[in-house]
Amino acid sequence: MSEFIGAACARALACFRALACIGTLVCNGTSGASEAPASAPARIEARSANLLVVGVVHDDAMTIHVSRLLDNAPVRDAVVAVTFRGATHPAAAQVDGGYAFHAKELGLPGTTAVEFKVVEGGTEERIAGTLEVAGAADQGDGKATARQLGW
Repeated sequence: MSEFIGAACARALACFRALACIGTLVCNGTSGASEAPASAPARIEARSANLLVVGVVHDDAMTIHVSRLLDNAPVRDAVVAVTFRGATHPAAAQVDGGYAFHAKELGLPGTTAVEFKVVEGGTEERIAGTLEVAGAADQGDGKATARQLGW
């Protein structure tokens, strides 16, 4: 009988250790995979009474999609310019109906005010929003590392 209890305790201890390892991985935010998770691109949404502007930043480029709020139809024949960090950048029309521009300032970390100027036909709208670009990975003080959790 004592052999049976000893074997059951050994299995229970092994299960407990496995769960503790999984819990450590979850608390550290890692999945055990060797690849680092990709960070989400910076995104901005700005709306006026008539238009919705969505911009997505990838490195030093922003892709912009403009649509009407009334019917969600894309606005493809407009002239779009973007003002942020003290400079105005014209956006070029793309094949997919959106707009895009490149600026090295897009990669700078922090929060900045952005204004989209959309000219379509005889109407001009200025639509403001806020863009938040994540900074470099925080080095932290080591309190959430596996080494610290193992103490």
